[in-house]
Amino acid sequence: MALPDEYIYGLRLSNAIEDVFSSYSSLRRRGTTFTCLCPFHSEKTPSCTVYPDTQSFYCFGCGAGGDVITFIMKIENLSYIEAVRFLSERAGIPMPDSNLSDNSSKVKAKTYEINRETAKFYYKNLLTSQDKRGLAYFKERRLLPQTIKKYGLGYAPDNWNSLRDHLRSLGFRDEEMITAGVCRSSNNSCYDNFRGRVIFPIIDLRGNVIAFGGRKLGGDGPKYINSSDTPVFKKSRNLFSLNHAKNSASKKLILAEGYMDVIAINQAGFENVVATLGTALTSEQARLMSQYASEVIIAYDSDAAGQEATQKAINLLSAAGLNTKIIKMTDAKDPDEFIKKFGSTRFKLLLEESDDAIVFELEKCRYGLDLTAESDKYTFLKRAVNIISSLDDPLLRDVYISKISREADINTNILREQVNHSVKSRSSIKKKREWMSIEQSINGKDELNPEAAKYSAQNKAEEFIILYTIKNPDKLEKILQDISSDEFVTSFNKKVFSAITEAISSSSVFSLSLLSEKFSSAEMGKISGIEAKNREITISDKTLSDCIDVLKNFKKSFVYTKETDLSDDDLRTIQMQMQNKK
Repeated sequence: MALPDEYIYGLRLSNAIEDVFSSYSSLRRRGTTFTCLCPFHSEKTPSCTVYPDTQSFYCFGCGAGGDVITFIMKIENLSYIEAVRFLSERAGIPMPDSNLSDNSSKVKAKTYEINRETAKFYYKNLLTSQDKRGLAYFKERRLLPQTIKKYGLGYAPDNWNSLRDHLRSLGFRDEEMITAGVCRSSNNSCYDNFRGRVIFPIIDLRGNVIAFGGRKLGGDGPKYINSSDTPVFKKSRNLFSLNHAKNSASKKLILAEGYMDVIAINQAGFENVVATLGTALTSEQARLMSQYASEVIIAYDSDAAGQEATQKAINLLSAAGLNTKIIKMTDAKDPDEFIKKFGSTRFKLLLEESDDAIVFELEKCRYGLDLTAESDKYTFLKRAVNIISSLDDPLLRDVYISKISREADINTNILREQVNHSVKSRSSIKKKREWMSIEQSINGKDELNPEAAKYSAQNKAEEFIILYTIKNPDKLEKILQDISSDEFVTSFNKKVFSAITEAISSSSVFSLSLLSEKFSSAEMGKISGIEAKNREITISDKTLSDCIDVLKNFKKSFVYTKETDLSDDDLRTIQMQMQNKK
């Protein structure tokens, strides 16, 4: 039994999309709509629009779209039922009793249970086990008892089946432990994934244990291992300690490189610190950070690998619209060591004196060069021009032009001329890429409706019929007298029209939310796009009739073709003649 339409309608009214959306992205009013940077792809110019009148959203950049349920499904990585439950709790509306079967939700619920029990097992083992190596390690790293408790740190016994046997005693099955990622299988045998390691539980924003990181204490094997992706965990979409950092009043986030750096910085009094989960920073993580901060201070290790990771992070954070700064550490390889040596006050000064990303980039331009040599000075200036010309703000460009001209002892006007030339070249290249993107969008394959390119006229007619039906649900009976879904040409539009007519027929109040359960988030984006791209078009009864004729005439030509065995060229000629008539 599906959830009642009346309940979904009430849920939608209680969770205005503009209110929900504003928790994840800054909205700017534009007339009767709102625009923002899309939370689902990196961009500097807002391409996402929120429509309060239809309670929907659509991104003209990446094609994401739908209603408030679709939005929560996509941004929180939830199933339909989980998204409904999320919004129900947000609005304080109890969910109705339902025997709705959602296997995905059941698997996720079981995985959360296993992770919670696993975290409790490792924590208790750390404190009570006769093997004190875990406690000794944390003591050596100068962690306080309250910090160990705050992060729920633990220790995995150094054998193959302690956790497995414990979870079996609680009624969990081996395959459920393997799905959760806390155990592995080999030769039909289930064994513990983490063994002889200190454990760092990874907690999501709702307080659920979703994964684990483990550090080896001696012996063979990799130093760190991390949970693989599971039904409740995607490492590219989560950040370690964001559950604590989100509570900080600061609009800045400190991005550290590893678990211990984060914990040491947090223990020193800086709640606003996070780290990636065993991988380099991803675009999804950068966009996630942009929901909680306007500035990120990168506090990576000072070694070569850390500096390389810093460079990559700068690019991703900038693409997510975040101002980026970099701390300069001397006499310490990482923040943990720096704090142990010099204390939290010195670390606070280090944060306050952090350089912005452009200074970091310009400093890198000097690497390996002797600026007293003319050829090396020329190389440095060419590199600097490339960096400065990438800045969008003309005033900021001028600041760095003056700075570099003084440092390199070169005429400011000459350097400015070179920067302006580079800016124009970049602009030209950008415009060419934008046109190429538009051409690819027009000519590229539509993954959701691959028949649209072949039957472009029929596809447009179908979209107009769908749009007319959405805007005029009271006229459904008349519409169905003239056209049925069986007469649609493209399979996707046929499915959409059929779902819409069914929803209107069975519900007293129609909205796109009634389709969320039947379509994927990508499909909902496609449906929202039909509405968003044609908002300014008024589809009259005459236009509707013309669109219906396009489909009916196509069916007639198709039958005629089959009966007379016309060639493909003949069919294309007939279709062109029909389109010209219209």
